Amino acid sequence: MNPLTNIKNIYFVGIGGIGMSALARYFNTQGVKVSGYDKTPTALTDDLVKEGIQIHFDDDINQIDKEATVVVYTPAIPVEHKELNYLRDNGYNVVKRSDVLQWVTENAFTIGIAGTHGKTTTTSMTAHILRHTGYGCNAFLGGIASNYGTNFWSDEKNVVVVEADEYDRSFLKLSPNIAVVTAVDPDHLDIYGTAEEVLKAFGQYTDKIKTGGNLIQKYGTVFPVNGEHKTILTYSYNEPKADYHTVNLKVVDGSYHFDLVYPTGVVKDVILNMGGLHNVENATAAIAIALTLGIDIDKIKLAVASFMGVKRRFEYKVKTANKVLIDDYAHHPEELNALISGVRSLYPNEKMVLVFQPHLYSRTQDQAIGFVETLDKADEVILLPIYPARELPIPGVTSDMLLDKMKLKDKRVMSKEALMKWAATTNDKLIVMAGAGDIDVCITKIKDILTK
Repeated sequence: MNPLTNIKNIYFVGIGGIGMSALARYFNTQGVKVSGYDKTPTALTDDLVKEGIQIHFDDDINQIDKEATVVVYTPAIPVEHKELNYLRDNGYNVVKRSDVLQWVTENAFTIGIAGTHGKTTTTSMTAHILRHTGYGCNAFLGGIASNYGTNFWSDEKNVVVVEADEYDRSFLKLSPNIAVVTAVDPDHLDIYGTAEEVLKAFGQYTDKIKTGGNLIQKYGTVFPVNGEHKTILTYSYNEPKADYHTVNLKVVDGSYHFDLVYPTGVVKDVILNMGGLHNVENATAAIAIALTLGIDIDKIKLAVASFMGVKRRFEYKVKTANKVLIDDYAHHPEELNALISGVRSLYPNEKMVLVFQPHLYSRTQDQAIGFVETLDKADEVILLPIYPARELPIPGVTSDMLLDKMKLKDKRVMSKEALMKWAATTNDKLIVMAGAGDIDVCITKIKDILTK
């Protein structure tokens, strides 16, 4: 029996997370009483409250919904959390977000999009194409789709598009009909230990594809794949050996125009109105899914052209003749590299100032060489202190450590307060801000400073 049918009240510990909030919204649309805890109020929790969801911000067992049928928690919650321990100790049905996603998707036609980077934009593009063309889907996104201002929407059609997160091996709970793998770079080594274990997990994910399903993987990604009972296809924005790839790519007024070659033809004159060559590649994957589903080519092209992007994924916060401010969630060296390359493709002659907030001590330590090599590709770099998230400091692992290893001359570490003062006086035209921590608070303020 489907566990979803008996849920009357559901309680979320960490409800403000991007993945948790999408699930909370799902249950809210199903008529379930939804409530939860989070550490701090955000714009996202404000939106959830407006939608009728009760949220509190103190770790207080007296504010728990004691009638909860199911309790959902995120692995980011610390082990000493009072509410979570109370719920566990008192016999509540306490499950991870990945368990609930399994319940939602196991009886649906599921499109799962995985990868160490690129998955949020690709998931959002795919879900947008299915929605815009009238094909229909239920979408669980890892970011806020700019077209709709949300990370979730529902549809009567029993099709689910979901971001398949490799963190904590969550994606192994999914059994997709169509699985996409965008990248398999070493990440979350605090969970996996070695790069080999990351690759092994992606192989295990593709083993979960339902019989007769499809694997669509970025050309050049190498991980253990069992080819039985599935069709394997590849995509790339510039590799002609890939099953889906672009040709005749050019930049026109800040947008990408290209043709897309696929196994049985060519989609002519595709227009993508968002920055970054990596997003051309993400669009290629999303179009490949749509073509696999048999969606009309002209409808696909209209949907791609209307896609406005994802909050904090190559998002223009300011775009005038004198100032450009780009905001991106990039927090891994490969993501940063893609971001910098994308900016260069659109602004080849402008000086680029990159403001970066490293995310996690462990990632900074594990990926230090990659970060240094990538940061050196900017013209000027400002580093904020490391955002710790769930971690305690590691001796010697700081933003100054990265700074000392960089060859770039124009570089410094700044506090957030110093960054505001810099923004008020800078004459630089092109500023790129990146990171997965709380740098987004700075971005809003800097946008206000630059637009004044």
